[in-house]
Amino acid sequence: MNHEGAKVTKETQSQALKGRAEAASREVVDAALKIHRRLGPGLLESAYEACLIYECKKRGLSVASQVVVPVEYDGIKLDQAFRLDLLVEGSLVVELKAVEAILPIHEAQILSYMKLTGCHLGLILNFHVPLIKNGIRRFVL
Repeated sequence: MNHEGAKVTKETQSQALKGRAEAASREVVDAALKIHRRLGPGLLESAYEACLIYECKKRGLSVASQVVVPVEYDGIKLDQAFRLDLLVEGSLVVELKAVEAILPIHEAQILSYMKLTGCHLGLILNFHVPLIKNGIRRFVL
């Protein structure tokens, strides 16, 4: 096989992964809207996480929660360095918040998770807002 064939395959795989992440993103946002409509703001992040996992699985999405993201430092793999809230369809990082405002540290956190996992798409969903649309931030690498 020549290098061009390998490149096309990698590009095709990358496009498929991005498409899967985009589709998952739409479903996750729709699920978040539904949850927020029913429960409103004011609950703990863990309650929203449990509901979002349930909604995503109901929609046929694969969801991993509290995913350990290892970091390599000085040749050592640190397994407990980070723990992201949700990894949906193996391609979308979702961080849940129930905070007054999304801060730059939250944005840095999701960008780090995205880089470490190789995911090109991420969402921060802050449920502590009167309108959930104001609590959704989308990130693309």
